[in-house]
Amino acid sequence: MTVASSTSFSMNELCVSWKLSTHLISQLPADLHQLVICCIGSDRSTGDTLGPLVGTWLKEMHSFPLEVIGSLDQPLHALNLESTLLELQSRPIPPFIIAIDACLGRTHDIGTIIIENGPLLPGRAVQKELPPIGDLSIKGIVNVSGYMEYAVLQSTRLHTPFQLSKIISRALLLTWHRYQLKVISNRNNEHHHEDTWQQIRYTDFRQPNHIESNRHDHNTACSSHFLNE
Repeated sequence: MTVASSTSFSMNELCVSWKLSTHLISQLPADLHQLVICCIGSDRSTGDTLGPLVGTWLKEMHSFPLEVIGSLDQPLHALNLESTLLELQSRPIPPFIIAIDACLGRTHDIGTIIIENGPLLPGRAVQKELPPIGDLSIKGIVNVSGYMEYAVLQSTRLHTPFQLSKIISRALLLTWHRYQLKVISNRNNEHHHEDTWQQIRYTDFRQPNHIESNRHDHNTACSSHFLNE
């Protein structure tokens, strides 16, 4: 049995969305044809809202073209997860799936985002038997595990999944645009394509000289105004 590799980031890290997107790009296959974001969770429990919040943010971003399943309006949860997974697997070209869900962990790990090369097991924190989903998984630790997990999720402050969802959705938007630019650069066989696509900071694709003039401002280089689109 192969053990999936994982990488973690704190939501308090500087430029965390940019770091997340850099790692995500390295995990996407070069021959990617279709990609689907599955945002798992329910708005009936505050600790379980991470997935639906990410899905809602992404669906409201006009420059994010990928298929998103799961939102506050139409959650992807225990009752429809299996049928959704079967539908995705039955497509002529099965998509590459990024699965997103909340999880519980140690106290000092609350606010940590874990990217794992492999599927996640939704419902595990509350002892639910659900099918694994995802070629790549993103998990956000929203509260403490070990005792009365269901009650812990119910009583979790909304602030943590809300903040995590903004970071993850920004990172996914960055990932898509940077990935597309990387593909174009590779097609053109540019020797310095990494220097080109690494400069992108905003979804309006500002000219490099504009970015260069603002590099002295560290906040400018790291900020992401994607939720205002």
